[in-house]
Formats: sequence, C-alpha cells, structure tokens
Amino acid sequence: MADWLGAGCLVAGALLSLAAGIGVLRFPDVLDRMHAATKPQVLGVMLLLAGVGLRLRTPEDLGMIALVAVFQLATAPVAAQMVGRAAYRSGGVDRSLLDADELADGG
Repeated sequence: MADWLGAGCLVAGALLSLAAGIGVLRFPDVLDRMHAATKPQVLGVMLLLAGVGLRLRTPEDLGMIALVAVFQLATAPVAAQMVGRAAYRSGGVDRSLLDADELADGG
C-alpha cells in the first residue's frame, strides 16, 4: 500500500512541478513568475520527497529526505523575497498593480 501511495505522491509532485515550470514560462511579470516558482514548486518537491520516502523507507534515506525538505522550506521563501525585492528596486514591478506598497517609503 505504501508503494502505491508513494507512486501517487511522485506523480502529483511531478505534475505540480510541471505546472510551476509552465507558469514561470507563461506568466507575464516578475511577481507572477516568482509566485509560480515558489508556491507549487515547493509543494511539488515536498510531494516528490514524500513519495521517495514512502518507496525507500530506510532510516538513512529518510534522514536525507528530511534534510532536503528542511532546506527547501527554508530557502525558497527567502529566495522569493530577494527576487521580489530586487525586481521592485530595479523597476521591474508595475507598482499600480500592487494592493499595498510597503517598500514605497524606502524599506
């Protein structure tokens, strides 16, 4: 049963990662691309890691998978924040589309 659940997680994770890649290619501006590169991609990677963990099931492999998950969850939001801030400061963001502009006062 765990093998079937793992296979389902692998397929779902691959589809989410594919959707994220298509979103990065198709979305029109930096903020939309940043959203596509982080939200579904992180969930896709987590599903892939869960699927691999369900398939392998050894303590060494599960430890390595947990490390990859922690680093993915720690670095993706920080990278998205830095990309968004750099795009904003370089003029790559249409400020009229923002609901709240928290960086307008120089933050």
